[in-house]
Amino acid sequence: MSNGLQIEEAERLVSVATLASRTSSVLEKLRDSARSARADDRREPTFTIGKAAELVGRTPAAIRDAEKDGRLPEPARTDNNRRERYTLAQLNDMRGVFGTRPYRAPNDPCCVVAVQNFKGGVGKSTLAVHLAQYLAIRGYRVALVDCDSQASATTLFGYVPDLDLTEDDTLYPFLREGERSSLDYALRKTHFDGLELIPANLRLFNSEYELAARMAQGNGALLDRLKEGIESISDRFDVVVMDPPPALGAISLSVLRAANALVVPIPPTVMDFSSTAAFLSMLDETIEQLADRGLAPELKFLRFVASKVDENKSMQKELLQLMRTLFGHAMVRTPLKDSAEIDNATARLMTVYELDGPATSSAVRNRCLNYLDGVNSEIEVDIRSMWPSHQKRLRQEALV
Repeated sequence: MSNGLQIEEAERLVSVATLASRTSSVLEKLRDSARSARADDRREPTFTIGKAAELVGRTPAAIRDAEKDGRLPEPARTDNNRRERYTLAQLNDMRGVFGTRPYRAPNDPCCVVAVQNFKGGVGKSTLAVHLAQYLAIRGYRVALVDCDSQASATTLFGYVPDLDLTEDDTLYPFLREGERSSLDYALRKTHFDGLELIPANLRLFNSEYELAARMAQGNGALLDRLKEGIESISDRFDVVVMDPPPALGAISLSVLRAANALVVPIPPTVMDFSSTAAFLSMLDETIEQLADRGLAPELKFLRFVASKVDENKSMQKELLQLMRTLFGHAMVRTPLKDSAEIDNATARLMTVYELDGPATSSAVRNRCLNYLDGVNSEIEVDIRSMWPSHQKRLRQEALV
């Protein structure tokens, strides 16, 4: 009987190994078949002259004049002699010529914003990636740090994390090796000009155990290790966006310690609202415990985003109103509604901001962009409010 049980157990183990091999093979085929969406073959988003002028802060006529007098290069033309769309890199060149770069001043603090909730499936990575890309489109210098071993944010940049990346491409070596002094080794350019990525893969999960074990031995200073890493690259960026794991582990605590701003996505469902209430209780206790050790996070702003909203559901409408009442001004006014446009873009390992055209229909795409831009523009104002050099401009813009 015991031999029979051992054979049965061995068959189960072989089955797991076989399934692992099969899934790896399928992933490889998906990677090859989706070559156009891969990280090494991605194209920047492009913009019409009207949209370029809006983003740069000048008129189309001003752009044409600058091209005529040589301040900007002549625009590329199609075979039909039509003006080609502008890339984000070209928009940033325009901002340099017109003096409209939105950079923070050297004495302004780098905004380090964590998009965090301790529950999965709330749209955390979707929000983090679209926020980072939105800010890059607006002309900011941005780093996106994927701190989650599930690597959803990394995947949206076209990587198959555990095939394209090793643990040495992630945060893991910096968290593991005390002699490293900078995260510069892990930064990689993306197809969005001005946006760099520190990717993640499943190997990063090992650091959870290692950090926890070392902290259990009394080495609480390890919680500052990620903060030190962010500080080592922050002079190159206006904003660092962090996508932490959906759990209260060593890395999530390190993210809280490193961040000076927090954005919490919450779908308006009973389960998600309940888990967010628990998240806030744990967050309060965690901040108190960190404060007792002199490690309290220094948050400049805390914002809640209603994510994955379906206002056709009456319960969601009621909960959304309740959230607005409870959170007051901390609640982002624009809800991030559930959209087939986001789902279809994600299926292509892409985002709504980089698609050349609608994945669904123009009407659905435009509504989705309105939601994304609405959420991200409010967070952009919060970010700029941290910078003394922007406060006068913010007051002037508020009067317009």
